[in-house]
Formats: sequence, C-alpha cells, structure tokens
Amino acid sequence: MNLTLKIWRQSGPSDKGGMATYPIEGVSDDMSFLEMLDVLNEGLIAEGEEPVAFDSDCREGICGTCGVMINGEAHGPERTTTCQLHMRSFRDGDEIVIEPWRADAFPVIKDLVVDRGAFDRIIQSGGYISANTGSAPDAHATPVPKDQADRAFMAAECISCGACVAACPNGSASLFMGAKITHLGEFPQGQPERDARVQSMSAQHDAEGFGGCTNLGECTRACPKGIPLNVISQMNGDLLRSLRHGR
Repeated sequence: MNLTLKIWRQSGPSDKGGMATYPIEGVSDDMSFLEMLDVLNEGLIAEGEEPVAFDSDCREGICGTCGVMINGEAHGPERTTTCQLHMRSFRDGDEIVIEPWRADAFPVIKDLVVDRGAFDRIIQSGGYISANTGSAPDAHATPVPKDQADRAFMAAECISCGACVAACPNGSASLFMGAKITHLGEFPQGQPERDARVQSMSAQHDAEGFGGCTNLGECTRACPKGIPLNVISQMNGDLLRSLRHGR
C-alpha cells in the first residue's frame, strides 16, 4: 500500500509549526499506525532528516499516550487507540493528515507530542481518597452494591488519553473529569471527600483553560473505552449538590 502522509511538524513549543508531506511505500495492511510511523522515521533517519516525534508507551491500547488526530478524528477512523489502529482501515493511495491533539490546554512540545500535564494537575487537585495505609482489608469488609461497583469499574476504564478533549469543539475535559469523579463517587471510601473533590477538580479544570461542556457528545464518540456521557451528568449533579449545601 502506498500512501501520502501530511504530518504536523513543530520543532518546539515556541516555534512556528506547519504541515510536511511524506510519501511512503510498501505499507502492510497488518501494520499498526505507529508501526507505519516507525517505518517512516527509519526512512527519514536514513536520509539524514529529523524523525517525526510522537508519543507511545504500551502499544497495547492501555495507556493512551499515543493519541493523535488522524484525518480530523481523535485516534483515527476506528474506536480504538492510535496504537491499536491498523493500516487495513486505509486504502492504497490514501492521503492521511496527522496532527497533535487540538486543545489549548494541551500545548505542543514537538511535532505530534503534547503536554497533558493539565490532566495530572486535575487529578492532584482531588482525584484521590484519603485512607489509612496498612494491610489489605478482606474483600467483603466493605460491601458495595453490584450496580455501583460495575459503574465504578466502567468509569475507571478511562485511560486519560485526551481524545475527549481533542474531539470536543469546546476543548472540554468534562468526560475525563466525570469518569474520575464517578469512579471514586460510587465507592463508600470516596464519600468523605466527595463534595470537596468535585469542587476542587472543577476549579482546576477551568484554571487549566479547558472549555465548558455543551453536551454535544463528540467526547464519548471518540473515547476508545466507551465512557458514557452520563458520567458528566453525575459530575454536574455532585457539583450542584455540594454548592447548594455550601460545602
């Protein structure tokens, strides 16, 4: 398969970026998208050119660090992470446009690599519980209804990749934040700090420059883990309740 790649190149955070065009030949249908970029970079290095910088770690769809915009879609045309997107999703002769996440809160570091430290700071502001350390308690020590446990585990599947932000026209991180708040809010251990958590995380979200949610649903459509939109409703409900009670 022969392709034409149009890739965003940017030397550094303060440098002006632009699109560069690279033809690539002999791409196998069985390659992952990142393997295809590896082949491109091998060719660029052999020609004495700077390879394209992109993020990756697990390459198993677990960590989400590989995320990029592919033809205007977060992670590409399939509902999966970029590393698990295979070249069989494209056709011979296709032109593929590859860009970093589109969000002011995710500034470009180099080429396709962005700084997602804003997510870390949101978690640091309240995405945790305070509990005494020690030996692990018995599994049945704190009973949790199955529907709540199932919902908590569903929300915990969020891998913090940022696709929801990149797909949202407003650049909102509400799906990410809603997943983290729902995950902790469904467990008894998360109740003591529930009100303070949602207020602190919401304030940090806004301080980082993320936009507001207008319930367009692009975030959940792009989410590789299928986090549902109703985690945002749960988050908003928690926030309104905490403000109403003045906590």
